Amino acid sequence: MKKNQILIGVGIIAAAVVYFFWRGGGETDAARILTDVKFGEFKVEIETTGELEAKNSVNIMGPSALRDFRIYEVTIQSIVDEGVVVKKGDWVANLDRSDFQGKFSDKQIELEKANSKYTQTQLDTTLTMRQSRDELINLKYSVDERKIVLEQSKFEPPATIKQNEIELEKAERAYQQAIENYKIKKNQNIEKMREVAAELRKVKNETDNMAKMGESFTVLAPEGGMVIYTKDWNGKPIKGGSRIGVWDPVVAKLPDLTSMISKTYVNEVDVRKIKAGQLVDVGLDAYPDKKLKGKVVRVANVGEQRPNSDAKVFEVTIQIEGSDPSLRPAMTTSNKIIASKLDSVLYIPLECLHSQNDSITYVYRSEGLNVVKQEVIVDVANANDVVIKAGLSASDKVYISNPTGYQNKEVKLLPEMNGKRKKQDADTTDKKLAAQESVINRQ
Repeated sequence: MKKNQILIGVGIIAAAVVYFFWRGGGETDAARILTDVKFGEFKVEIETTGELEAKNSVNIMGPSALRDFRIYEVTIQSIVDEGVVVKKGDWVANLDRSDFQGKFSDKQIELEKANSKYTQTQLDTTLTMRQSRDELINLKYSVDERKIVLEQSKFEPPATIKQNEIELEKAERAYQQAIENYKIKKNQNIEKMREVAAELRKVKNETDNMAKMGESFTVLAPEGGMVIYTKDWNGKPIKGGSRIGVWDPVVAKLPDLTSMISKTYVNEVDVRKIKAGQLVDVGLDAYPDKKLKGKVVRVANVGEQRPNSDAKVFEVTIQIEGSDPSLRPAMTTSNKIIASKLDSVLYIPLECLHSQNDSITYVYRSEGLNVVKQEVIVDVANANDVVIKAGLSASDKVYISNPTGYQNKEVKLLPEMNGKRKKQDADTTDKKLAAQESVINRQ
């Protein structure tokens, strides 16, 4: 009896070996790897790489009024190391003042000329008004003399009296004209002095402003904090030797490290899935064990093209929850944006899916010792898995890659999908017949 049992066992093993080789036992182990159909919570996640920034920061500014003096760029000669913590009033950077110094020297010469012109105009108007006053005095004397002459000629012949009256009238008229001319000259000289005084004040104010602005070429910290370099138009940090423009004279920043954001970029295919308010799992390359939480607070409406890339991307801003003293600006983050979450669904790895004629999606399902090409209906997917709406159950197992020898096997179609396909084929046939009938009728 025992001998018969051993013989039967050997026979079963031999049959299994023969069956294995007959069904493609020469294929690799990788081609025969099975995986369970998983059931549970499914997350649609979009993975991106971002960079930490402070949500709020104080700008450390260079001179802001250089364009008033036709200076449009300045060079940073030296700057404190990035990451250094400074106090309010501490030195941050020195800017090249060579162009400014030339303009300032010219402005000082202009101030000397304005002072000289003011003094000269003041002397000229003083002399002119003194001469006018002397002329008035002399004309007043002339009137008095003519009055005396007329008084003394009252016993003279009428012709003499008449002549003296005319001379008195001329003297009085000349005196009145001189008074009017004096008033006009006085007003003219007042306006001249106002003009040169205004020009002098203008040049003096400009000189004083330039002198104050010259002090701003030594850049000091407006507040305490950690110095972080800003970036120029091509994304490179501004440092010693860089040039800053007068339209954006920011030398560096003092970030508020208590509130951080991660700026990332999402391709135009995935951006439609992202909305403000979605939760984000945030990781740090610098601290692989540290896991943070975040929330999408802004999605750009307009795409842009990043340097060294042809693809269009959209900027997404993620607010980091809480605060962490280890967080620093410019740290690289790995962001998993949870676009949606489904409860109690079936899902399998994306590698298990195959397609036929671009219309039928199927998997290789294990059925005992047999393999079935099973049609499935898929739903949403993430970077690794896809949700199965129909065609599989939680107890099924599917192949991750193609098992050898089953590529030409017929797909087991879903009954409900088969009915829909027949209806679609019938509708397509009816449309073709209607089109043909329309052509015949036109003919």
